[in-house]
Amino acid sequence: MKIDLHTHSTYSDGTDKPSELINKALAAGITIIGLTDHDSISGWQEATTSLRPGISLVPGAEISCQTTDGISVHILGLLFDSSNSELMNTLEKTRENRHGRMEKIIARINEAGIDITMNDVLAQLSDGATLGRPHLADALVKKGVVASRDEAFTQMLHNNSKYYVSHYSPTPEAAIALIKAAGGVSVIAHPMASHRGRTISLETFGSLIDSGLDGIEVDHRDHSPDEKLQLIALANGSNLVMTGASDYHGNGKLNSLGEYTTNPDQWERLEARANARRVITV
Repeated sequence: MKIDLHTHSTYSDGTDKPSELINKALAAGITIIGLTDHDSISGWQEATTSLRPGISLVPGAEISCQTTDGISVHILGLLFDSSNSELMNTLEKTRENRHGRMEKIIARINEAGIDITMNDVLAQLSDGATLGRPHLADALVKKGVVASRDEAFTQMLHNNSKYYVSHYSPTPEAAIALIKAAGGVSVIAHPMASHRGRTISLETFGSLIDSGLDGIEVDHRDHSPDEKLQLIALANGSNLVMTGASDYHGNGKLNSLGEYTTNPDQWERLEARANARRVITV
């Protein structure tokens, strides 16, 4: 059993349609795949209709959050009931605020003498996609400003960049509570990915655990061996599930499907914490 619980499609900042993602996952030998587009569940239907024997879908979303002191945190919500209006309204509000934020980022880049427009960025979106910095990165690649998405984030679009602008998002505690109220489970994604910007301290995890956090994404390409050891110790000491995942986006990023996976025993523990079985199979 090969389990990858964190991937993206064209409904956020991935380059593969959900159907293409399912096909590639099958080819990679993945048996359980989580679709976790940013603040969106729009890809669930296409992914579901693309399933074939040998692969199951864990429906989810990667929810953009921000701590009270301004640190960006991503919470994977998995196996939640998509009819929960409070959670869906929060995701919609977050998506809507991304447009105003993008205009501000573009204005800062223009002030630095780089010619890029909102239309350039919007041209990179697929229908129904959640707007994000990767689409700006793609526009910068097309303009010849940078060579790849990774280069765009390393040089210009990371959280400590002079171009960075935050947007509305719930606190991670609020997101965890919303996921729990919708019957799902929550996993903090790449919590020690320091090259992306400031990260929460190990001490701060206490408030997330108190809010009902279910797991930690331990195995991720952005974590060093020492950071993984710290997260393993935290998970073991707090009865949290440990996951691993690729954070696959498709072209433009180095992450490959199944490069990190979740142990079946850990997945069994995580799935058992949802209030209903929502894994989709055919």
